[in-house]
Amino acid sequence: MLRQVAEGVWVHESEFVQSNAVAVLGRAGVLLIDPGVTGSEIGCLANDLRELGQPVVAGFSTHPDWDHLLWHARLGEVPRYGTARCAATVRDQLSDAGAKARIAAHLLETEIAGQVPLDLLGLITGLPAETAQIPWDGPGVRIIEHQAHAPGHAALLIEERGVLVAGDMLSDVLIPMLDLDGTADPIEDHLAALRLLEGVAGGVDVVVPGHGSVGGSDQIQARIEQDRAYVLALRNGQVPADSRVGPSAKPGWEWVSDVHEGQLQRLAQRSEHDGAPR
Repeated sequence: MLRQVAEGVWVHESEFVQSNAVAVLGRAGVLLIDPGVTGSEIGCLANDLRELGQPVVAGFSTHPDWDHLLWHARLGEVPRYGTARCAATVRDQLSDAGAKARIAAHLLETEIAGQVPLDLLGLITGLPAETAQIPWDGPGVRIIEHQAHAPGHAALLIEERGVLVAGDMLSDVLIPMLDLDGTADPIEDHLAALRLLEGVAGGVDVVVPGHGSVGGSDQIQARIEQDRAYVLALRNGQVPADSRVGPSAKPGWEWVSDVHEGQLQRLAQRSEHDGAPR
Protein backbone atom coordinates (compact mmCIF):
# COMPACT_ATOMS: atom_id res chain seq x y z
CA MET A 1 0.00 0.00 0.00
CA LEU A 2 1.22 3.48 -0.86
CA ARG A 3 1.67 5.82 2.09
CA GLN A 4 1.91 9.56 1.57
CA VAL A 5 4.92 11.04 3.37
CA ALA A 6 4.85 14.55 1.88
CA GLU A 7 2.86 16.52 -0.66
CA GLY A 8 2.98 14.51 -3.88
CA VAL A 9 5.36 11.89 -2.47
CA TRP A 10 4.38 8.32 -1.59
CA VAL A 11 6.30 5.33 -0.23
CA HIS A 12 5.57 1.65 -0.81
CA GLU A 13 7.31 -0.63 1.71
CA SER A 14 8.18 -4.18 0.75
CA GLU A 15 8.17 -6.98 3.32
CA PHE A 16 11.64 -8.02 2.13
CA VAL A 17 14.16 -6.12 4.29
CA GLN A 18 11.75 -3.18 4.49
CA SER A 19 12.65 -2.06 0.97
CA ASN A 20 11.15 1.31 0.07
CA ALA A 21 9.91 2.33 -3.35
CA VAL A 22 9.19 6.05 -3.77
CA ALA A 23 6.69 7.69 -6.14
CA VAL A 24 6.95 11.44 -6.83
CA LEU A 25 4.04 13.22 -8.49
CA GLY A 26 4.78 15.21 -11.63
CA ARG A 27 2.58 16.97 -14.17
CA ALA A 28 1.80 13.90 -16.28
CA GLY A 29 2.44 11.05 -13.83
CA VAL A 30 4.99 9.82 -11.32
CA LEU A 31 8.72 9.31 -11.10
CA LEU A 32 9.24 5.87 -9.55
CA ILE A 33 12.42 5.32 -7.54
CA ASP A 34 13.74 1.83 -6.69
CA PRO A 35 10.54 -0.22 -7.16
CA GLY A 36 10.57 -3.66 -5.60
CA VAL A 37 10.76 -6.33 -4.57
CA THR A 38 8.50 -9.29 -5.40
CA GLY A 39 6.23 -9.47 -8.43
CA SER A 40 3.12 -9.28 -6.25
CA GLU A 41 4.45 -6.23 -4.40
CA ILE A 42 5.29 -4.42 -7.63
CA GLY A 43 1.85 -5.40 -8.90
CA CYS A 44 0.33 -3.87 -5.77
CA LEU A 45 2.34 -0.73 -6.41
CA ALA A 46 1.06 -0.58 -10.00
CA ASN A 47 -2.52 -1.03 -8.78
CA ASP A 48 -2.16 1.74 -6.20
CA LEU A 49 -0.82 4.13 -8.83
CA ARG A 50 -3.65 3.24 -11.20
CA GLU A 51 -6.19 3.98 -8.46
CA LEU A 52 -4.52 7.36 -8.02
CA GLY A 53 -4.88 7.90 -11.77
CA GLN A 54 -1.13 8.36 -12.10
CA PRO A 55 0.89 6.51 -14.75
CA VAL A 56 4.62 6.02 -14.33
CA VAL A 57 6.49 8.44 -16.59
CA ALA A 58 10.10 7.79 -15.48
CA GLY A 59 12.15 5.62 -13.17
CA PHE A 60 15.41 5.97 -11.27
CA SER A 61 17.72 3.45 -9.60
CA THR A 62 19.76 4.88 -6.75
CA HIS A 63 22.54 2.30 -7.16
CA PRO A 64 23.47 -0.97 -8.89
CA ASP A 65 22.39 -3.53 -6.28
CA TRP A 66 19.89 -5.98 -7.77
CA ASP A 67 17.04 -5.02 -5.43
CA HIS A 68 17.22 -1.43 -6.67
CA LEU A 69 17.25 -2.35 -10.37
CA LEU A 70 13.87 -4.08 -10.64
CA TRP A 71 10.98 -3.28 -12.94
CA HIS A 72 7.76 -4.84 -14.20
CA ALA A 73 5.88 -4.61 -17.50
CA ARG A 74 2.85 -3.26 -15.62
CA LEU A 75 4.86 -0.15 -14.77
CA GLY A 76 5.20 0.67 -18.47
CA GLU A 77 7.98 1.29 -20.96
CA VAL A 78 9.39 4.57 -19.73
CA PRO A 79 12.87 6.08 -19.37
CA ARG A 80 14.71 4.52 -16.43
CA TYR A 81 17.73 6.43 -15.20
CA GLY A 82 20.74 6.08 -12.93
CA THR A 83 24.02 7.89 -12.61
CA ALA A 84 26.58 7.27 -15.36
CA ARG A 85 28.73 5.18 -13.05
CA CYS A 86 25.75 3.20 -11.79
CA ALA A 87 24.65 2.39 -15.34
CA ALA A 88 28.18 1.41 -16.38
CA THR A 89 28.42 -0.93 -13.40
CA VAL A 90 25.08 -2.52 -14.30
CA ARG A 91 26.20 -3.04 -17.90
CA ASP A 92 29.32 -4.78 -16.68
CA GLN A 93 27.32 -6.95 -14.31
CA LEU A 94 24.75 -7.97 -16.91
CA SER A 95 27.31 -8.54 -19.67
CA ASP A 96 27.84 -11.90 -17.97
CA ALA A 97 25.10 -14.19 -19.27
CA GLY A 98 24.91 -15.94 -15.91
CA ALA A 99 24.30 -12.81 -13.82
CA LYS A 100 20.52 -13.18 -13.48
CA ALA A 101 20.83 -16.89 -12.80
CA ARG A 102 23.24 -16.18 -9.96
CA ILE A 103 20.83 -13.64 -8.45
CA ALA A 104 18.00 -16.18 -8.71
CA ALA A 105 20.21 -18.83 -7.08
CA HIS A 106 21.09 -16.43 -4.27
CA LEU A 107 17.40 -15.76 -3.70
CA LEU A 108 16.76 -19.49 -3.23
CA GLU A 109 18.17 -18.98 0.26
CA THR A 110 15.51 -16.37 1.08
CA GLU A 111 11.78 -16.32 1.70
CA ILE A 112 11.18 -14.68 -1.70
CA ALA A 113 12.69 -17.45 -3.84
CA GLY A 114 11.06 -17.50 -7.28
CA GLN A 115 9.03 -14.37 -6.61
CA VAL A 116 11.33 -11.63 -7.97
CA PRO A 117 10.83 -10.49 -11.59
CA LEU A 118 14.27 -10.34 -13.21
CA ASP A 119 13.34 -10.00 -16.91
CA LEU A 120 13.62 -6.19 -16.91
CA LEU A 121 16.42 -6.02 -14.36
CA GLY A 122 18.87 -3.16 -14.79
CA LEU A 123 17.60 -1.68 -18.05
CA ILE A 124 18.64 1.83 -17.07
CA THR A 125 20.15 4.75 -18.95
CA GLY A 126 23.11 6.49 -17.42
CA LEU A 127 22.69 10.23 -17.14
CA PRO A 128 25.69 12.27 -18.28
CA ALA A 129 28.33 12.71 -15.59
CA GLU A 130 27.72 15.71 -13.33
CA THR A 131 23.99 15.78 -14.18
CA ALA A 132 22.43 17.74 -11.32
CA GLN A 133 18.71 17.01 -11.80
CA ILE A 134 16.62 14.10 -13.04
CA PRO A 135 15.20 15.07 -16.46
CA TRP A 136 11.45 14.82 -16.09
CA ASP A 137 8.33 16.97 -16.00
CA GLY A 138 7.89 17.35 -12.28
CA PRO A 139 9.35 18.96 -9.16
CA GLY A 140 13.11 19.31 -9.23
CA VAL A 141 14.87 16.16 -8.03
CA ARG A 142 18.51 16.89 -7.24
CA ILE A 143 21.01 14.07 -7.69
CA ILE A 144 23.56 13.87 -4.87
CA GLU A 145 26.08 11.34 -6.16
CA HIS A 146 28.83 10.06 -3.88
CA GLN A 147 31.28 7.21 -3.45
CA ALA A 148 29.65 5.16 -0.73
CA HIS A 149 28.01 1.74 -0.51
CA ALA A 150 28.09 1.01 -4.26
CA PRO A 151 29.52 2.54 -7.46
CA GLY A 152 27.51 5.52 -8.65
CA HIS A 153 25.36 5.61 -5.53
CA ALA A 154 23.04 8.61 -5.40
CA ALA A 155 20.68 10.17 -2.91
CA LEU A 156 17.84 12.27 -4.32
CA LEU A 157 16.68 15.55 -2.84
CA ILE A 158 13.14 16.64 -3.73
CA GLU A 159 13.67 20.18 -2.55
CA GLU A 160 10.12 21.49 -3.10
CA ARG A 161 8.77 18.67 -0.95
CA GLY A 162 11.53 18.56 1.69
CA VAL A 163 12.19 14.87 1.02
CA LEU A 164 15.55 13.10 0.88
CA VAL A 165 15.54 9.66 -0.76
CA ALA A 166 18.74 8.27 0.69
CA GLY A 167 19.27 5.01 -1.18
CA ASP A 168 21.16 2.57 1.03
CA MET A 169 22.23 5.26 3.47
CA LEU A 170 20.70 6.57 6.72
CA SER A 171 18.77 3.45 7.65
CA ASP A 172 17.48 2.86 11.14
CA VAL A 173 17.95 -0.91 10.78
CA LEU A 174 20.96 -1.38 8.47
CA ILE A 175 24.49 -0.36 9.38
CA PRO A 176 26.55 1.53 6.79
CA MET A 177 27.64 -1.06 4.24
CA LEU A 178 30.92 0.11 2.79
CA ASP A 179 31.94 -0.21 -0.84
CA LEU A 180 34.84 -2.54 -0.09
CA ASP A 181 35.48 -3.45 -3.73
CA GLY A 182 35.07 -0.26 -5.70
CA THR A 183 37.16 2.36 -3.89
CA ALA A 184 40.67 2.77 -2.50
CA ASP A 185 39.48 4.25 0.80
CA PRO A 186 35.91 3.11 1.54
CA ILE A 187 35.85 4.55 5.05
CA GLU A 188 36.84 8.07 4.03
CA ASP A 189 34.53 7.87 1.02
CA HIS A 190 31.61 6.98 3.28
CA LEU A 191 32.44 9.81 5.67
CA ALA A 192 32.58 12.23 2.73
CA ALA A 193 29.16 11.02 1.57
CA LEU A 194 27.72 11.66 5.02
CA ARG A 195 29.10 15.20 4.89
CA LEU A 196 27.31 15.74 1.58
CA LEU A 197 24.03 14.56 3.06
CA GLU A 198 24.59 16.66 6.15
CA GLY A 199 25.01 19.68 3.88
CA VAL A 200 21.39 19.39 2.71
CA ALA A 201 19.87 18.09 5.94
CA GLY A 202 18.67 21.50 7.06
CA GLY A 203 16.06 21.62 4.32
CA VAL A 204 14.81 18.06 4.80
CA ASP A 205 11.55 17.21 6.55
CA VAL A 206 11.40 13.53 5.54
CA VAL A 207 14.17 11.00 4.92
CA VAL A 208 13.39 7.77 3.09
CA PRO A 209 16.11 5.10 3.33
CA GLY A 210 16.32 2.26 0.85
CA HIS A 211 15.56 -0.10 3.73
CA GLY A 212 13.96 0.69 7.06
CA SER A 213 11.61 3.27 8.50
CA VAL A 214 10.83 6.67 7.04
CA GLY A 215 12.22 9.37 9.33
CA GLY A 216 11.08 12.88 10.12
CA SER A 217 13.05 16.10 10.36
CA ASP A 218 14.04 15.22 13.92
CA GLN A 219 15.74 12.03 12.76
CA ILE A 220 17.91 12.90 9.77
CA GLN A 221 20.76 14.47 11.73
CA ALA A 222 20.57 11.68 14.30
CA ARG A 223 20.88 9.07 11.55
CA ILE A 224 23.83 10.88 9.99
CA GLU A 225 25.57 10.99 13.37
CA GLN A 226 24.81 7.34 14.06
CA ASP A 227 26.24 6.28 10.70
CA ARG A 228 29.28 8.50 11.20
CA ALA A 229 29.92 7.05 14.66
CA TYR A 230 29.75 3.52 13.24
CA VAL A 231 32.19 4.27 10.41
CA LEU A 232 34.60 6.10 12.72
CA ALA A 233 34.55 3.14 15.09
CA LEU A 234 35.54 0.88 12.20
CA ARG A 235 38.32 3.26 11.21
CA ASN A 236 39.65 3.44 14.76
CA GLY A 237 39.41 -0.28 15.42
CA GLN A 238 36.82 0.21 18.14
CA VAL A 239 33.65 -1.70 18.93
CA PRO A 240 30.74 0.45 17.71
CA ALA A 241 28.03 1.22 20.27
CA ASP A 242 25.27 0.77 17.70
CA SER A 243 21.75 -0.49 18.38
CA ARG A 244 21.59 -2.02 14.90
CA VAL A 245 24.09 -4.74 15.76
CA GLY A 246 24.34 -7.17 18.64
CA PRO A 247 21.61 -8.09 21.15
CA SER A 248 19.85 -4.73 20.71
CA ALA A 249 19.20 -5.27 16.99
CA LYS A 250 15.59 -5.09 15.87
CA PRO A 251 13.90 -8.53 15.90
CA GLY A 252 14.39 -10.17 12.51
CA TRP A 253 17.48 -8.10 11.77
CA GLU A 254 20.01 -10.08 13.80
CA TRP A 255 21.80 -11.01 10.56
CA VAL A 256 23.10 -7.42 10.36
CA SER A 257 25.64 -8.45 13.00
CA ASP A 258 27.02 -10.97 10.50
CA VAL A 259 27.37 -8.16 7.96
CA HIS A 260 29.23 -6.14 10.56
CA GLU A 261 31.63 -8.99 11.29
CA GLY A 262 32.18 -9.47 7.57
CA GLN A 263 33.11 -5.83 7.16
CA LEU A 264 35.56 -6.04 10.05
CA GLN A 265 37.25 -9.03 8.41
CA ARG A 266 37.41 -7.38 4.99
CA LEU A 267 38.88 -4.20 6.44
CA ALA A 268 41.48 -6.19 8.36
CA GLN A 269 42.44 -8.02 5.16
CA ARG A 270 42.76 -4.73 3.29
CA SER A 271 44.93 -3.34 6.06
CA GLU A 272 47.25 -6.35 5.96
CA HIS A 273 47.46 -6.22 2.18
CA ASP A 274 48.16 -2.48 2.05
CA GLY A 275 50.50 -2.53 5.04
CA ALA A 276 48.78 0.49 6.54
CA PRO A 277 46.17 1.13 9.25
CA ARG A 278 42.61 0.88 7.98
